[in-house]
Amino acid sequence: MAHALLFEIGPPISLGPGGAPEDSIDQNRNSEDQIIMPNTVLIGLQWGDEGKGKVIDVLTESAEVVVRFQGGNNAGHTVEVGEERFVLHLVPSGIIREQALCIIGNGVVVNPLALFDEIRELRRRGLNVDGRLQISSRCQLVFQYHCLLDGLLEQKLAENKIGTTKRGIGPAYADKVNRVGIRAADLCRLDRLEVRFRRQASFYNRILRDAAAPELDVDAEWKKLAAVAHELAPLVQDTVLTLNRAFEEGREVLFEGAQGTWLDVDFGTYPYVTSSNTTAGGACTGAGAPPARIDRVVGVAKAYTTRVGRGPFPTELRNDLGERLRREGREFGATTGRPRRCGWFDAVATRYAVMLNGADTLAVTKLDVLDGLDVIKICTAYEIGGELIDRVPTEADDLERVVPQYEEVPGWKQSTAQAADWDELPAEAQAYLRRLEELVRAPIGLVSVGPRRSQTFAVS
Repeated sequence: MAHALLFEIGPPISLGPGGAPEDSIDQNRNSEDQIIMPNTVLIGLQWGDEGKGKVIDVLTESAEVVVRFQGGNNAGHTVEVGEERFVLHLVPSGIIREQALCIIGNGVVVNPLALFDEIRELRRRGLNVDGRLQISSRCQLVFQYHCLLDGLLEQKLAENKIGTTKRGIGPAYADKVNRVGIRAADLCRLDRLEVRFRRQASFYNRILRDAAAPELDVDAEWKKLAAVAHELAPLVQDTVLTLNRAFEEGREVLFEGAQGTWLDVDFGTYPYVTSSNTTAGGACTGAGAPPARIDRVVGVAKAYTTRVGRGPFPTELRNDLGERLRREGREFGATTGRPRRCGWFDAVATRYAVMLNGADTLAVTKLDVLDGLDVIKICTAYEIGGELIDRVPTEADDLERVVPQYEEVPGWKQSTAQAADWDELPAEAQAYLRRLEELVRAPIGLVSVGPRRSQTFAVS
């Protein structure tokens, strides 16, 4: 199962005069014929929770700069190292690696209080954050009044609610588009921050008051905000300069996506989506990276499918098998703790996501969760109104009506958790992965068979 794009990680590429690679024949190989990781965008190909944090942790073994480019603390990445388990919401997962500079890009909406708590917890656990974390001065900030409005809107939607985390993400992005948002640069100017914060808080309180909802205690909230602004201000930088300087110096950059393709505000199962662009194109606008600097897109997918919250989910298993997948896969949200809906692998949706993102290679996670099953199903087409289709309908209500068409393959009925390479996988597991490659039209470069860092291997 040899592929042109592998995940074998080696030392940085040597640069010649003017920043050009010394090896002009194949700039992705070193003298020992190892594949070197180029500037990479890593995104989820499903509805989020694909295990991106774990894959990012593996890839950051050689990455020198890790950039988060969208979303907010409504997302979470979980990384397990030895007996340690880290759940990160705003800080890029590269913070676990001592050599990595981590950037929170301009496309991220940042709750200053949540970020301060996250940094404090990382320091408590012995991770060095100082000098290794930068916040884009252009990041929009999330405040408690955004959270209050988020909850109010969900309440008003009643049975039609989106299923947000109520972390204020949507209202913060709305402020950005409405050009009334407050940005991280204001953390460095408390006088200006206070004027803008009080003005916006007063506006939101009028909305809350008119809805007979609890209002924000502006003075109390400002006191908390002023205290953390002083701590966060030194981290605020023009990260576009930092990032493009890294490109010029030939440093490896990894762009870390949150959520997944089908939660993208433009391309996902609208309106049951998040408020940002979770797809690969968001890396450029959300970080200030020229498109020409992106060398590769890695798409992460579970060996099955999950979804948190409301919205269409064609392959959902509403039975004991779905409960088994949830239990064996520990399928509970890293941010909210909500149980994830579980189902079979959807090759129709994943193939579309591969196409949309231009995914060059795949990382398949949680293969071990399927251990022991007699039969495994793969959705290869949809049926809607008596017609077979191999595409994803644009409208969510149409996707709700599709009937998945399945192909059955034999299970392997043994543990894969100890597999250290491709050859140690059972033949049936190998055949299952090969079939996924065929259906989604992209090669698999990485396989994960458990939550720990050691339970991941490259496919060669």
